[in-house]
Amino acid sequence: MASPRDLRPTPTDGYSTATSFMQQDTEETLLAHLPQSLASGGVIASQNVPAVLQRNVHMQYLLRNLRQGFPQRYTGQDASQAWLMHWTFQAFSCLGVGMDGETKRKAREKILAMQHESGGFGGGPSQAPHLLATYAAVSALAVVGEPGPGGGWDEIDRQKMYEFFMSVKQSDGSFLVSHHGEVDVRGLYCLLAVATLLNLLTPELLQGVPEFIASCQTYEGGFGNASFPDWAFSTDGYDPAAPRPVLGEAHGGYTFCALASWVFLQPYLRIYYKSKPPSTADAPAAIDRIPPTINMRSLIRWLTHMQGTGIELGGFKGRTNKLVDGCYSWWVGGCFPLVDGLLGPGASAATHETETATKAEHAQASAEDNDWLDIDDALFNREALQEYVLFAGQHPAGGLRDKPPKHPDSYHTLYCLAGLSAAQHRVGPDHSRREALLQSWDADAARQKAVASGPPDSQERLDSLRRESFLDALCWLEDEGADKYVGGSANRVNATQPLFNLTITHTELMMKHFYQQNLPSRVPKAAATRP
Repeated sequence: MASPRDLRPTPTDGYSTATSFMQQDTEETLLAHLPQSLASGGVIASQNVPAVLQRNVHMQYLLRNLRQGFPQRYTGQDASQAWLMHWTFQAFSCLGVGMDGETKRKAREKILAMQHESGGFGGGPSQAPHLLATYAAVSALAVVGEPGPGGGWDEIDRQKMYEFFMSVKQSDGSFLVSHHGEVDVRGLYCLLAVATLLNLLTPELLQGVPEFIASCQTYEGGFGNASFPDWAFSTDGYDPAAPRPVLGEAHGGYTFCALASWVFLQPYLRIYYKSKPPSTADAPAAIDRIPPTINMRSLIRWLTHMQGTGIELGGFKGRTNKLVDGCYSWWVGGCFPLVDGLLGPGASAATHETETATKAEHAQASAEDNDWLDIDDALFNREALQEYVLFAGQHPAGGLRDKPPKHPDSYHTLYCLAGLSAAQHRVGPDHSRREALLQSWDADAARQKAVASGPPDSQERLDSLRRESFLDALCWLEDEGADKYVGGSANRVNATQPLFNLTITHTELMMKHFYQQNLPSRVPKAAATRP
Protein backbone atom coordinates (compact mmCIF):
# COMPACT_ATOMS: atom_id res chain seq x y z
CA MET A 1 0.00 0.00 0.00
CA ALA A 2 1.34 3.44 -0.92
CA SER A 3 2.33 5.71 1.95
CA PRO A 4 1.61 9.45 2.35
CA ARG A 5 4.21 11.80 0.96
CA ASP A 6 6.50 13.30 3.61
CA LEU A 7 6.91 17.01 2.87
CA ARG A 8 8.35 18.18 6.17
CA PRO A 9 10.98 20.94 5.89
CA THR A 10 14.57 20.13 6.73
CA PRO A 11 15.10 20.60 10.49
CA THR A 12 17.29 23.50 11.58
CA ASP A 13 19.31 24.20 14.70
CA GLY A 14 17.77 27.63 15.15
CA TYR A 15 20.90 29.41 13.97
CA SER A 16 20.14 31.09 10.68
CA THR A 17 22.86 31.29 8.03
CA ALA A 18 23.02 32.05 4.33
CA THR A 19 23.10 28.29 3.74
CA SER A 20 19.97 27.62 5.79
CA PHE A 21 18.12 30.44 3.99
CA MET A 22 19.09 28.96 0.62
CA GLN A 23 17.89 25.53 1.71
CA GLN A 24 14.55 26.95 2.84
CA ASP A 25 14.11 28.93 -0.38
CA THR A 26 14.95 25.86 -2.47
CA GLU A 27 12.43 23.71 -0.61
CA GLU A 28 9.68 26.29 -1.04
CA THR A 29 10.45 26.64 -4.75
CA LEU A 30 10.52 22.88 -5.32
CA LEU A 31 7.28 22.42 -3.39
CA ALA A 32 5.62 24.96 -5.68
CA HIS A 33 6.56 22.78 -8.66
CA LEU A 34 4.93 19.67 -7.19
CA PRO A 35 1.38 19.16 -8.52
CA GLN A 36 -1.21 20.32 -6.03
CA SER A 37 -2.72 16.87 -5.70
CA LEU A 38 0.63 15.57 -4.45
CA ALA A 39 1.68 18.64 -2.50
CA SER A 40 -1.49 18.34 -0.41
CA GLY A 41 -0.58 14.91 0.92
CA GLY A 42 -1.12 12.68 -2.09
CA VAL A 43 0.50 9.26 -2.28
CA ILE A 44 3.11 7.96 -4.67
CA ALA A 45 1.38 6.22 -7.56
CA SER A 46 3.73 6.23 -10.53
CA GLN A 47 1.12 5.40 -13.16
CA ASN A 48 -1.22 8.19 -12.03
CA VAL A 49 1.19 11.06 -11.45
CA PRO A 50 0.43 13.98 -13.82
CA ALA A 51 4.02 14.09 -15.09
CA VAL A 52 4.92 14.42 -18.75
CA LEU A 53 8.38 14.38 -20.31
CA GLN A 54 8.26 17.22 -22.82
CA ARG A 55 10.54 15.41 -25.24
CA ASN A 56 9.57 17.50 -28.27
CA VAL A 57 10.44 20.86 -26.70
CA HIS A 58 13.70 19.39 -25.38
CA MET A 59 14.52 18.08 -28.84
CA GLN A 60 13.82 21.52 -30.32
CA TYR A 61 16.05 23.13 -27.67
CA LEU A 62 18.95 20.81 -28.52
CA LEU A 63 18.38 21.15 -32.25
CA ARG A 64 18.26 24.95 -32.02
CA ASN A 65 21.65 25.00 -30.30
CA LEU A 66 23.09 22.62 -32.88
CA ARG A 67 21.73 24.37 -35.97
CA GLN A 68 21.68 28.04 -34.99
CA GLY A 69 24.56 28.04 -32.56
CA PHE A 70 24.72 28.40 -28.80
CA PRO A 71 23.71 31.64 -27.04
CA GLN A 72 26.33 34.29 -26.39
CA ARG A 73 26.78 33.25 -22.77
CA TYR A 74 28.48 30.07 -24.04
CA THR A 75 31.44 32.12 -25.30
CA GLY A 76 33.28 31.25 -22.11
CA GLN A 77 33.02 27.58 -23.00
CA ASP A 78 35.21 27.81 -26.08
CA ALA A 79 37.45 25.11 -24.59
CA SER A 80 34.40 22.87 -24.09
CA GLN A 81 33.30 22.52 -27.71
CA ALA A 82 33.83 18.74 -27.61
CA TRP A 83 31.69 18.57 -24.49
CA LEU A 84 28.89 20.64 -26.02
CA MET A 85 28.74 18.13 -28.85
CA HIS A 86 28.79 15.13 -26.52
CA TRP A 87 26.05 16.58 -24.30
CA THR A 88 23.90 17.32 -27.33
CA PHE A 89 24.38 14.03 -29.19
CA GLN A 90 23.96 11.80 -26.15
CA ALA A 91 20.87 13.76 -25.09
CA PHE A 92 19.46 12.98 -28.54
CA SER A 93 20.26 9.31 -27.92
CA CYS A 94 18.47 9.35 -24.57
CA LEU A 95 15.40 10.86 -26.20
CA GLY A 96 15.53 8.39 -29.09
CA VAL A 97 16.20 11.12 -31.66
CA GLY A 98 18.17 10.10 -34.76
CA MET A 99 20.36 12.42 -36.82
CA ASP A 100 20.55 12.61 -40.59
CA GLY A 101 23.70 11.68 -42.48
CA GLU A 102 24.70 15.23 -43.35
CA THR A 103 24.52 16.35 -39.71
CA LYS A 104 26.65 13.41 -38.68
CA ARG A 105 29.21 14.15 -41.38
CA LYS A 106 29.59 17.76 -40.29
CA ALA A 107 29.84 16.66 -36.67
CA ARG A 108 32.62 14.19 -37.50
CA GLU A 109 34.59 16.84 -39.36
CA LYS A 110 34.24 19.24 -36.45
CA ILE A 111 35.35 16.67 -33.89
CA LEU A 112 38.33 15.47 -35.91
CA ALA A 113 39.47 19.09 -36.26
CA MET A 114 39.99 18.99 -32.49
CA GLN A 115 42.43 16.07 -32.66
CA HIS A 116 45.90 17.21 -31.65
CA GLU A 117 48.97 16.27 -33.66
CA SER A 118 50.66 14.90 -30.53
CA GLY A 119 47.69 12.71 -29.64
CA GLY A 120 44.35 13.08 -27.91
CA PHE A 121 41.76 15.80 -28.45
CA GLY A 122 41.52 19.39 -27.33
CA GLY A 123 38.38 21.21 -26.31
CA GLY A 124 38.33 22.91 -29.70
CA PRO A 125 40.40 23.12 -32.91
CA SER A 126 44.10 23.97 -32.33
CA GLN A 127 43.70 23.61 -28.57
CA ALA A 128 46.02 21.56 -26.35
CA PRO A 129 45.07 17.91 -25.77
CA HIS A 130 43.15 17.22 -22.57
CA LEU A 131 41.87 13.98 -21.04
CA LEU A 132 38.37 15.33 -20.47
CA ALA A 133 38.07 16.71 -24.00
CA THR A 134 39.38 13.41 -25.38
CA TYR A 135 36.57 11.51 -23.65
CA ALA A 136 33.97 14.00 -24.89
CA ALA A 137 35.24 13.81 -28.46
CA VAL A 138 35.44 10.01 -28.56
CA SER A 139 32.00 9.68 -26.94
CA ALA A 140 30.54 12.06 -29.51
CA LEU A 141 32.18 10.01 -32.27
CA ALA A 142 30.60 6.88 -30.80
CA VAL A 143 27.22 8.43 -31.64
CA VAL A 144 27.91 10.09 -35.00
CA GLY A 145 30.85 8.03 -36.27
CA GLU A 146 31.25 4.70 -38.03
CA PRO A 147 34.02 2.48 -39.45
CA GLY A 148 35.59 3.10 -42.83
CA PRO A 149 36.91 6.12 -44.75
CA GLY A 150 35.30 9.34 -43.60
CA GLY A 151 33.48 7.57 -40.77
CA GLY A 152 35.57 9.18 -38.06
CA TRP A 153 36.56 6.11 -36.10
CA ASP A 154 39.54 5.10 -38.22
CA GLU A 155 40.74 8.72 -38.32
CA ILE A 156 41.46 8.56 -34.57
CA ASP A 157 45.23 8.31 -34.12
CA ARG A 158 45.19 5.70 -31.39
CA GLN A 159 48.96 5.24 -31.24
CA LYS A 160 49.57 8.92 -30.55
CA MET A 161 46.64 8.95 -28.15
CA TYR A 162 48.26 6.16 -26.16
CA GLU A 163 51.53 8.07 -26.14
CA PHE A 164 49.69 11.15 -24.88
CA PHE A 165 48.12 9.10 -22.09
CA MET A 166 51.52 7.80 -21.02
CA SER A 167 53.03 11.29 -21.17
CA VAL A 168 50.67 12.57 -18.46
CA LYS A 169 50.99 9.50 -16.21
CA GLN A 170 52.47 10.13 -12.76
CA SER A 171 54.59 7.84 -10.61
CA ASP A 172 51.82 7.34 -8.02
CA GLY A 173 49.34 5.97 -10.58
CA SER A 174 47.52 9.25 -11.17
CA PHE A 175 47.33 11.27 -14.39
CA LEU A 176 47.56 14.96 -15.18
CA VAL A 177 44.50 16.07 -17.13
CA SER A 178 46.86 17.79 -19.60
CA HIS A 179 50.49 18.72 -19.86
CA HIS A 180 51.21 21.10 -16.98
CA GLY A 181 47.67 20.46 -15.71
CA GLU A 182 46.34 19.12 -12.42
CA VAL A 183 45.63 15.60 -11.18
CA ASP A 184 41.92 14.81 -11.04
CA VAL A 185 39.93 11.54 -10.91
CA ARG A 186 37.65 12.94 -13.61
CA GLY A 187 40.57 12.86 -16.01
CA LEU A 188 41.41 9.33 -14.92
CA TYR A 189 37.87 8.17 -15.62
CA CYS A 190 37.93 9.81 -19.04
CA LEU A 191 41.21 8.06 -19.85
CA LEU A 192 39.98 4.62 -18.74
CA ALA A 193 36.68 4.97 -20.61
CA VAL A 194 38.46 5.91 -23.84
CA ALA A 195 41.18 3.28 -23.41
CA THR A 196 38.51 0.63 -22.90
CA LEU A 197 36.47 1.74 -25.91
CA LEU A 198 39.46 1.98 -28.24
CA ASN A 199 41.44 -1.11 -27.14
CA LEU A 200 44.33 0.82 -25.61
CA LEU A 201 44.62 -0.92 -22.23
CA THR A 202 48.02 -2.18 -21.09
CA PRO A 203 49.50 -3.00 -17.66
CA GLU A 204 51.98 -0.19 -18.22
CA LEU A 205 49.10 2.27 -18.49
CA LEU A 206 47.26 0.90 -15.47
CA GLN A 207 50.12 0.33 -13.05
CA GLY A 208 49.47 2.11 -9.75
CA VAL A 209 46.01 3.31 -10.78
CA PRO A 210 44.02 1.12 -8.32
CA GLU A 211 46.14 2.39 -5.41
CA PHE A 212 45.56 5.98 -6.45
CA ILE A 213 41.79 5.56 -6.71
CA ALA A 214 41.60 3.87 -3.31
CA SER A 215 43.54 6.79 -1.84
CA CYS A 216 40.85 9.24 -2.97
CA GLN A 217 38.05 7.80 -0.82
CA THR A 218 37.19 10.12 2.06
CA TYR A 219 36.08 9.31 5.59
CA GLU A 220 32.46 9.93 4.48
CA GLY A 221 32.57 7.13 1.92
CA GLY A 222 32.47 9.18 -1.27
CA PHE A 223 35.53 10.22 -3.24
CA GLY A 224 37.46 13.45 -3.51
CA ASN A 225 39.19 14.74 -6.62
CA ALA A 226 42.70 13.50 -5.75
CA SER A 227 45.07 12.70 -2.90
CA PHE A 228 48.39 14.16 -1.86
CA PRO A 229 51.05 13.08 -4.40
CA ASP A 230 53.95 10.81 -3.56
CA TRP A 231 56.54 13.59 -3.57
CA ALA A 232 54.81 15.19 -0.59
CA PHE A 233 55.96 12.33 1.64
CA SER A 234 59.25 10.92 0.43
CA THR A 235 62.19 11.65 -1.84
CA ASP A 236 63.69 8.16 -1.49
CA GLY A 237 61.03 6.21 -3.32
CA TYR A 238 57.37 5.73 -2.52
CA ASP A 239 55.12 2.73 -1.89
CA PRO A 240 51.87 3.44 -3.80
CA ALA A 241 49.99 1.22 -1.36
CA ALA A 242 50.83 3.53 1.56
CA PRO A 243 47.90 5.65 2.79
CA ARG A 244 47.90 9.35 2.05
CA PRO A 245 45.42 12.15 2.76
CA VAL A 246 42.62 12.97 0.34
CA LEU A 247 42.46 16.37 -1.32
CA GLY A 248 38.97 17.81 -0.96
CA GLU A 249 35.65 16.49 0.31
CA ALA A 250 33.48 13.71 -1.05
CA HIS A 251 31.72 14.92 -4.21
CA GLY A 252 29.14 13.34 -6.50
CA GLY A 253 31.03 13.91 -9.76
CA TYR A 254 34.33 12.68 -8.37
CA THR A 255 32.61 9.70 -6.79
CA PHE A 256 31.03 8.58 -10.05
CA CYS A 257 34.34 8.91 -11.88
CA ALA A 258 36.26 7.05 -9.17
CA LEU A 259 33.65 4.28 -8.90
CA ALA A 260 33.35 3.79 -12.66
CA SER A 261 37.15 3.71 -12.86
CA TRP A 262 37.17 1.06 -10.15
CA VAL A 263 34.78 -1.05 -12.23
CA PHE A 264 36.98 -0.59 -15.31
CA LEU A 265 39.95 -1.83 -13.29
CA GLN A 266 38.41 -5.10 -12.12
CA PRO A 267 39.98 -7.18 -14.95
CA TYR A 268 43.40 -5.68 -14.19
CA LEU A 269 42.99 -6.46 -10.49
CA ARG A 270 41.93 -10.04 -11.22
CA ILE A 271 44.77 -10.75 -13.62
CA TYR A 272 47.76 -8.85 -12.25
CA TYR A 273 47.18 -8.73 -8.51
CA LYS A 274 47.85 -12.32 -7.56
CA SER A 275 50.77 -14.59 -6.73
CA LYS A 276 53.13 -15.13 -9.64
CA PRO A 277 52.84 -18.56 -11.25
CA PRO A 278 56.14 -20.51 -11.28
CA SER A 279 56.44 -20.26 -15.07
CA THR A 280 56.38 -16.44 -14.98
CA ALA A 281 58.04 -15.81 -11.63
CA ASP A 282 60.32 -13.18 -13.12
CA ALA A 283 57.80 -11.56 -15.44
CA PRO A 284 58.14 -7.78 -15.02
CA ALA A 285 54.40 -7.25 -15.55
CA ALA A 286 53.47 -9.43 -12.60
CA ILE A 287 52.48 -7.64 -9.43
CA ASP A 288 52.99 -9.51 -6.18
CA ARG A 289 51.12 -7.45 -3.62
CA ILE A 290 47.77 -7.37 -1.88
CA PRO A 291 45.25 -5.60 -4.12
CA PRO A 292 43.90 -2.28 -2.82
CA THR A 293 40.29 -2.08 -1.72
CA ILE A 294 37.60 0.54 -1.29
CA ASN A 295 35.09 0.68 1.54
CA MET A 296 31.83 -0.30 -0.14
CA ARG A 297 29.71 -0.03 3.01
CA SER A 298 30.65 3.58 3.66
CA LEU A 299 30.32 4.36 -0.06
CA ILE A 300 26.77 3.00 -0.19
CA ARG A 301 25.88 4.86 2.98
CA TRP A 302 27.14 8.15 1.53
CA LEU A 303 25.43 7.62 -1.82
CA THR A 304 22.06 6.86 -0.28
CA HIS A 305 22.28 9.90 1.98
CA MET A 306 22.79 12.16 -1.02
CA GLN A 307 19.17 11.68 -2.13
CA GLY A 308 16.96 14.55 -1.04
CA THR A 309 13.90 14.26 1.16
CA GLY A 310 10.28 14.47 0.06
CA ILE A 311 10.20 18.24 0.12
CA GLU A 312 13.33 18.20 -2.10
CA LEU A 313 11.38 15.99 -4.51
CA GLY A 314 13.92 13.17 -4.24
CA GLY A 315 16.64 14.94 -6.20
CA PHE A 316 20.29 14.33 -5.46
CA LYS A 317 22.86 16.66 -3.96
CA GLY A 318 26.56 16.43 -4.75
CA ARG A 319 28.01 17.06 -1.30
CA THR A 320 26.91 16.83 2.31
CA ASN A 321 24.65 19.72 3.38
CA LYS A 322 24.44 21.16 -0.12
CA LEU A 323 21.43 21.87 -2.33
CA VAL A 324 19.93 19.32 -4.70
CA ASP A 325 20.94 19.73 -8.34
CA GLY A 326 19.60 18.03 -11.45
CA CYS A 327 23.04 17.00 -12.77
CA TYR A 328 23.56 14.73 -9.76
CA SER A 329 20.64 12.69 -11.01
CA TRP A 330 23.41 11.05 -13.05
CA TRP A 331 26.59 11.72 -11.10
CA VAL A 332 25.09 10.15 -7.97
CA GLY A 333 22.05 8.32 -9.34
CA GLY A 334 24.29 6.74 -11.99
CA CYS A 335 26.51 5.27 -9.26
CA PHE A 336 23.89 2.78 -8.11
CA PRO A 337 24.04 0.56 -11.22
CA LEU A 338 27.82 0.47 -10.74
CA VAL A 339 27.40 -0.62 -7.12
CA ASP A 340 24.94 -3.29 -8.26
CA GLY A 341 27.45 -4.39 -10.88
CA LEU A 342 30.16 -4.82 -8.26
CA LEU A 343 28.09 -6.47 -5.57
CA GLY A 344 25.02 -7.77 -7.38
CA PRO A 345 21.39 -6.54 -7.27
CA GLY A 346 20.22 -5.59 -3.82
CA ALA A 347 23.73 -4.56 -2.86
CA SER A 348 22.59 -3.13 0.46
CA ALA A 349 21.82 -6.65 1.59
CA ALA A 350 25.33 -7.72 0.66
CA THR A 351 26.77 -5.19 3.07
CA HIS A 352 24.77 -6.22 6.13
CA GLU A 353 24.70 -9.84 7.23
CA THR A 354 21.69 -9.39 9.48
CA GLU A 355 19.75 -7.68 6.73
CA THR A 356 20.63 -10.53 4.38
CA ALA A 357 19.37 -13.09 6.86
CA THR A 358 16.15 -11.17 7.38
CA LYS A 359 15.48 -10.95 3.66
CA ALA A 360 16.25 -14.64 3.21
CA GLU A 361 13.79 -15.58 5.96
CA HIS A 362 11.17 -13.28 4.46
CA ALA A 363 11.71 -14.76 1.00
CA GLN A 364 11.34 -18.29 2.34
CA ALA A 365 8.14 -17.43 4.20
CA SER A 366 6.72 -15.75 1.10
CA ALA A 367 7.60 -18.71 -1.06
CA GLU A 368 5.76 -21.00 1.34
CA ASP A 369 2.73 -18.74 1.10
CA ASN A 370 3.06 -18.77 -2.71
CA ASP A 371 2.94 -14.97 -2.78
CA TRP A 372 4.41 -12.77 -5.50
CA LEU A 373 6.12 -9.76 -3.95
CA ASP A 374 6.80 -7.06 -6.51
CA ILE A 375 9.62 -5.42 -4.56
CA ASP A 376 12.03 -2.89 -6.03
CA ASP A 377 15.32 -3.65 -4.28
CA ALA A 378 17.11 -0.60 -5.70
CA LEU A 379 19.33 1.27 -3.28
CA PHE A 380 17.66 4.61 -4.06
CA ASN A 381 14.11 5.83 -4.57
CA ARG A 382 13.73 5.50 -8.33
CA GLU A 383 10.27 7.06 -8.45
CA ALA A 384 11.33 10.09 -6.44
CA LEU A 385 14.29 10.83 -8.71
CA GLN A 386 12.06 10.65 -11.77
CA GLU A 387 9.67 13.09 -10.13
CA TYR A 388 12.49 15.55 -9.51
CA VAL A 389 13.52 15.50 -13.16
CA LEU A 390 9.96 15.68 -14.47
CA PHE A 391 8.58 18.27 -12.06
CA ALA A 392 11.62 20.45 -11.30
CA GLY A 393 14.22 19.65 -13.95
CA GLN A 394 12.27 20.56 -17.08
CA HIS A 395 12.29 24.14 -18.30
CA PRO A 396 9.03 25.23 -19.98
CA ALA A 397 10.92 26.60 -22.99
CA GLY A 398 12.86 23.39 -23.50
CA GLY A 399 16.01 21.88 -22.05
CA LEU A 400 16.63 20.74 -18.50
CA ARG A 401 18.21 22.51 -15.57
CA ASP A 402 19.80 22.38 -12.15
CA LYS A 403 16.55 23.41 -10.42
CA PRO A 404 13.96 26.15 -10.79
CA PRO A 405 14.14 29.04 -11.46
CA LYS A 406 17.48 28.50 -13.22
CA HIS A 407 17.92 28.46 -16.98
CA PRO A 408 18.44 25.23 -18.92
CA ASP A 409 21.79 24.32 -20.44
CA SER A 410 23.25 21.47 -22.46
CA TYR A 411 25.14 20.01 -19.50
CA HIS A 412 22.09 19.67 -17.27
CA THR A 413 19.93 18.56 -20.19
CA LEU A 414 22.06 15.46 -20.69
CA TYR A 415 22.69 14.59 -17.07
CA CYS A 416 19.06 15.06 -16.05
CA LEU A 417 18.03 12.76 -18.91
CA ALA A 418 20.77 10.26 -18.05
CA GLY A 419 19.65 10.28 -14.41
CA LEU A 420 16.06 9.77 -15.55
CA SER A 421 17.29 6.77 -17.53
CA ALA A 422 19.12 5.35 -14.51
CA ALA A 423 15.93 5.68 -12.47
CA GLN A 424 13.69 4.11 -15.11
CA HIS A 425 15.84 1.13 -16.06
CA ARG A 426 17.85 -1.54 -14.26
CA VAL A 427 20.99 -2.24 -16.29
CA GLY A 428 23.56 -4.68 -14.97
CA PRO A 429 26.06 -7.40 -15.89
CA ASP A 430 24.45 -10.54 -17.28
CA HIS A 431 26.25 -13.88 -16.91
CA SER A 432 24.68 -15.42 -20.01
CA ARG A 433 25.67 -12.45 -22.15
CA ARG A 434 29.21 -12.63 -20.83
CA GLU A 435 29.44 -16.33 -21.68
CA ALA A 436 28.15 -15.69 -25.20
CA LEU A 437 30.76 -12.95 -25.71
CA LEU A 438 33.47 -15.25 -24.38
CA GLN A 439 32.53 -18.02 -26.79
CA SER A 440 32.87 -15.67 -29.77
CA TRP A 441 36.10 -13.99 -28.58
CA ASP A 442 38.96 -13.84 -31.11
CA ALA A 443 42.23 -13.08 -29.33
CA ASP A 444 44.30 -12.78 -32.52
CA ALA A 445 41.94 -10.18 -33.99
CA ALA A 446 41.98 -8.10 -30.80
CA ARG A 447 45.79 -8.28 -30.61
CA GLN A 448 46.21 -7.12 -34.20
CA LYS A 449 43.99 -4.09 -33.60
CA ALA A 450 45.72 -3.13 -30.34
CA VAL A 451 48.32 -0.35 -30.28
CA ALA A 452 50.75 -2.07 -27.91
CA SER A 453 51.97 -5.59 -27.28
CA GLY A 454 53.98 -7.11 -24.48
CA PRO A 455 57.07 -9.31 -24.38
CA PRO A 456 56.47 -13.03 -24.99
CA ASP A 457 56.47 -13.87 -21.29
CA SER A 458 53.66 -11.37 -20.59
CA GLN A 459 51.63 -11.52 -23.83
CA GLU A 460 49.21 -14.07 -22.40
CA ARG A 461 48.32 -11.78 -19.53
CA LEU A 462 47.93 -8.83 -21.85
CA ASP A 463 45.60 -10.87 -24.06
CA SER A 464 43.60 -11.77 -20.94
CA LEU A 465 43.40 -8.11 -19.93
CA ARG A 466 41.95 -7.15 -23.31
CA ARG A 467 39.50 -10.05 -23.28
CA GLU A 468 38.28 -9.52 -19.73
CA SER A 469 37.93 -5.75 -20.22
CA PHE A 470 35.91 -6.35 -23.38
CA LEU A 471 33.65 -8.91 -21.70
CA ASP A 472 33.15 -6.85 -18.56
CA ALA A 473 32.22 -3.74 -20.55
CA LEU A 474 29.78 -5.40 -22.94
CA CYS A 475 27.95 -7.87 -20.71
CA TRP A 476 25.64 -5.17 -19.30
CA LEU A 477 22.00 -5.68 -20.26
CA GLU A 478 18.72 -4.04 -19.37
CA ASP A 479 16.38 -6.01 -17.11
CA GLU A 480 13.22 -5.12 -18.98
CA GLY A 481 11.03 -6.63 -16.28
CA ALA A 482 12.34 -4.09 -13.78
CA ASP A 483 11.49 -0.93 -15.73
CA LYS A 484 9.60 1.71 -13.76
CA TYR A 485 8.08 4.80 -15.39
CA VAL A 486 6.63 7.68 -13.42
CA GLY A 487 3.86 9.16 -15.57
CA GLY A 488 3.62 6.04 -17.72
CA SER A 489 5.69 4.48 -20.49
CA ALA A 490 5.25 7.57 -22.71
CA ASN A 491 7.96 9.14 -20.53
CA ARG A 492 10.47 6.39 -21.34
CA VAL A 493 13.98 7.38 -22.36
CA ASN A 494 16.56 4.96 -23.72
CA ALA A 495 18.60 2.88 -21.30
CA THR A 496 22.12 4.16 -20.68
CA GLN A 497 25.20 1.97 -20.37
CA PRO A 498 26.31 2.87 -16.82
CA LEU A 499 30.07 2.84 -17.43
CA PHE A 500 30.22 5.12 -20.47
CA ASN A 501 26.98 7.15 -20.46
CA LEU A 502 26.35 5.94 -24.00
CA THR A 503 23.60 3.66 -25.20
CA ILE A 504 24.39 -0.05 -25.10
CA THR A 505 24.18 -0.15 -28.89
CA HIS A 506 26.70 2.66 -29.45
CA THR A 507 29.06 1.07 -26.92
CA GLU A 508 28.85 -2.32 -28.62
CA LEU A 509 29.38 -0.99 -32.13
CA MET A 510 32.47 1.03 -31.22
CA MET A 511 34.10 -1.75 -29.19
CA LYS A 512 33.21 -4.34 -31.80
CA HIS A 513 35.21 -2.33 -34.32
CA PHE A 514 38.26 -1.55 -32.21
CA TYR A 515 38.56 -5.10 -30.87
CA GLN A 516 37.65 -6.61 -34.28
CA GLN A 517 35.08 -8.98 -32.80
CA ASN A 518 31.91 -10.56 -34.10
CA LEU A 519 29.24 -9.98 -31.50
CA PRO A 520 26.59 -12.62 -30.81
CA SER A 521 22.97 -11.55 -30.99
CA ARG A 522 21.84 -9.73 -27.90
CA VAL A 523 19.03 -11.42 -25.97
CA PRO A 524 17.12 -9.13 -23.57
CA LYS A 525 17.83 -9.90 -19.96
CA ALA A 526 15.01 -11.94 -18.49
CA ALA A 527 12.87 -10.30 -15.87
CA ALA A 528 14.22 -11.00 -12.42
CA THR A 529 12.28 -13.67 -10.57
CA ARG A 530 11.19 -12.41 -7.21
CA PRO A 531 9.94 -14.72 -4.48
